[in-house]
Amino acid sequence: MGKYIELKDSYKSIVESFNHAGAALECKVNIEWIHSEKVTNENAASFLDGLDAVLVAPGFGSRGIEGKIQTIKHVRENNIPFFGICLGMQCAVIEFSRHVLNMEGANSTEIDDKSEYPVIDLMEDQKTVTSKGGTMRLGAYTCKLKEGSHAYKTYNESIIRERHRHRYEFNNKYLEQIEKAGLKATGINPESKLVEIMELEKHPYFVGVQFHPEYKSTVANPAPLFKSFIKAAIDKKARS
Repeated sequence: MGKYIELKDSYKSIVESFNHAGAALECKVNIEWIHSEKVTNENAASFLDGLDAVLVAPGFGSRGIEGKIQTIKHVRENNIPFFGICLGMQCAVIEFSRHVLNMEGANSTEIDDKSEYPVIDLMEDQKTVTSKGGTMRLGAYTCKLKEGSHAYKTYNESIIRERHRHRYEFNNKYLEQIEKAGLKATGINPESKLVEIMELEKHPYFVGVQFHPEYKSTVANPAPLFKSFIKAAIDKKARS
């Protein structure tokens, strides 16, 4: 599920990560491309029912955002395995805030800088940046995983390092309220307190990450979260 479906090479590293994970699990990953601009609350089921899992891809800007949010609402409510990367994670937070916590108009300030509930906001160290260029949060950063979480079981360690490329982040002002409702921060940067991973309780597989695990995936060492996501898809298929 993405907004650059016309240019599939935009997702080349994600496709390769699917192939790496599939090879490791001895299965073929069949990808169905869905343009997020085409999805609405009314037609989401026609696009998504019958799929074994849904990945909501990264991106920038407002185009196609509402389709991503409606996609996440559907997979959350119907127990379809979900994996969100960067903007995909941010959309999961927005969707949960709107439809579970009833924060009408909750959004990212990238999309609506006047939102009453800016659950995703510009990173503090980005607020003084006037010349964008190569000034995003880039490179590998440390993430501490919550014991017992999907991420912890997937990596089988408590401290990981993954690569980033973003300006906006989870707004910690809303963390307590969102966690109390069941969407948990299971990975946090120990220095900046930036939320890196969100997981939904009582769901077969609902994981959103602020970083880009696809950047480090190789044939020899598939990205752990892609492996666990494909395993969740296999399990879903077996139950169907």
